[in-house]
Amino acid sequence: MSKVVIIGGGAAGMAAAIGAAECGHDVSVYEKNEKLGKKIYITGKGRCNLTNGCDTEDLFRNMVSNGKFLYSAIYGFTNFDIVDLVEANGCPVKEERGARMFPVSDHASDVTGALERKMKSLGVKIFLNEPVRDIVIRDEKAAGIILEKSGKSVDADVVVIATGGLSYPSTGSTGDGYRFAKEAGHTVTPLSPALVPFVCAEDDVKELQGLSLRNIEVTVWNGKKVLWKEFGEMLFTHFGVSGPVVLSASSYAAKIIKKTPLRMDIDLKPALSKEQLDARILRDFDEAKNKQFKNSLNHLFPAKLIPVMIKRSGIDPEKQVNEVTAEERKRLVDLTKAFSVTLTGLRGYNEAIVTQGGVNVKEVNPSTMESKKLQGLYFAGEVLDLDGVTGGFNLQIAWSTGMLAGRSV
Repeated sequence: MSKVVIIGGGAAGMAAAIGAAECGHDVSVYEKNEKLGKKIYITGKGRCNLTNGCDTEDLFRNMVSNGKFLYSAIYGFTNFDIVDLVEANGCPVKEERGARMFPVSDHASDVTGALERKMKSLGVKIFLNEPVRDIVIRDEKAAGIILEKSGKSVDADVVVIATGGLSYPSTGSTGDGYRFAKEAGHTVTPLSPALVPFVCAEDDVKELQGLSLRNIEVTVWNGKKVLWKEFGEMLFTHFGVSGPVVLSASSYAAKIIKKTPLRMDIDLKPALSKEQLDARILRDFDEAKNKQFKNSLNHLFPAKLIPVMIKRSGIDPEKQVNEVTAEERKRLVDLTKAFSVTLTGLRGYNEAIVTQGGVNVKEVNPSTMESKKLQGLYFAGEVLDLDGVTGGFNLQIAWSTGMLAGRSV
């Protein structure tokens, strides 16, 4: 039996604790916050999108960074395994659009509660409000931790770093794990906010603040290269664009947008070809033949979008619809199929769901999550250079890597 100390009581830390305790080890979790799983409470707008119900093989297609590194972790503890675990401990789960999995209660706290019950049933010791200052390294092995408040040293055979990244620093994700990793001889790859809203250059985007669009398709371009294309929902904000399809795009754009602005085209009517859309506009015009152009678009666009579409189309708003030329109509069609905005940057870690970058996975054994640099040191979750798109994939990274680290002790 080994004495295992886990730094961080979030998703990865709790999974690691369960994995190690099930193998009969003496496990202690040190969490700097007043409760476990603080970041879990704000995921999925407080409902906790705990994983995705897709085929396990499809999980890898939704990973942005270093997906191949996750093979052992994910096949060792799958998306179906985490559902079974929380359900067996009193938290029934349901599937929603996009195969997103949520607790039936819609309360994120029920997911944390289920895992905490499991930990306690296995004898895991939980220390809250206990930030860790340093890792103890002795004879080229991880040998324990030093607590921040008391300066007390806690001996251990194994230390698991599950401290999270930098996103949502109010939940305690302040980058401690990166410092611990560097002190143990590890490389930390460049860090960036990911699954985060974009800032846009255009002034008219501010006029659309609060407008939510469904069933649209966005394409993000780096010059002539498509970086991301997705169908779904988005939101205009006072600074730019947000919403599920936009957040996922940010993970593919995070490194590039630091060097150059990008273009996002929004197809407002992806179900219609340009010819079908033109025919639809002609029908609307026919029904509104005595109206001015500005009063003919109510069936086509949300009210808030109409003034911006009119301005961008260059068509005189006072013009009678029966006087709108075929060329003007083509401009309106093109604009509807590609409403363009210039993406100039990302919002900060306060709004980012995850951190991109982290402990270099080449320095970690993918079969065990143990450091290749320091015996007895393991990593799990967001502290590693691993991230996925929205839909429960990032929490699955935490569950799978945490469980593998715990079981590998």
